Amino acid sequence: MILEVDNIETFYGNIQALKGVSLRISEGEIITLIGANGAGKTTTLMSISGVVPPRSGEVRFEGRPINQLPPEEIVSLGLVQVPEGRRIFPHLTVAENLDMGAFMRRDKDGIRRDLAYVYDLFPILAERRTQAGGTLSGGEQQMLAISRALMARPRVLLLDEPSLGLAPLIVKQIFDIIQKINAENRTTIFLVEQNANLALQVAHRGYVMENGRITLEDSAQALLADEEVKKAYLGL
Repeated sequence: MILEVDNIETFYGNIQALKGVSLRISEGEIITLIGANGAGKTTTLMSISGVVPPRSGEVRFEGRPINQLPPEEIVSLGLVQVPEGRRIFPHLTVAENLDMGAFMRRDKDGIRRDLAYVYDLFPILAERRTQAGGTLSGGEQQMLAISRALMARPRVLLLDEPSLGLAPLIVKQIFDIIQKINAENRTTIFLVEQNANLALQVAHRGYVMENGRITLEDSAQALLADEEVKKAYLGL
């Protein structure tokens, strides 16, 4: 297992957001976590990446406990999050945003190769490399946020609602790229996504979260066929 979440409980002040959450992710998988707004999906990612550390339980990366580490050290190990709402640096250019993704790296040749790779993935970013990030469209900003994370050379890419606020055509493009990143680089992907149908179509396995708890776990195909999942999350 590349990433294990073991019985974590996470709080915001006195409010408990996660209640004994456990997950297992193998290297090279695309795993999705689906659930309603407020179920605790984003908090799960924040707990893994150290932004909101769990109060109890354990997060392990390649068998090593990481839940006591600061976020920057977790990133240096290869766990990189693309936050909900993209959170690019609006006043920096596209190229400068990508440079920020690689700020912990010292391998200049590798950085150059990865820069060429993300420009190949998203040619529009190459065209707009001198443009301020804040002037990009929503879809282009999402491409930039994913590319910035890739510049950190992640072993596990944590994606929080990548389809949020985007047109269907752009969403399809983003999800095609997610599959491509997984297939070409063997990058493990943990995807939190409101669009459960789309997420389960690209994932290998999925978890369902309700009120801070994991209530269901199965292959993506089995969850797509599950009558309760269909009714609650797929609008069928």
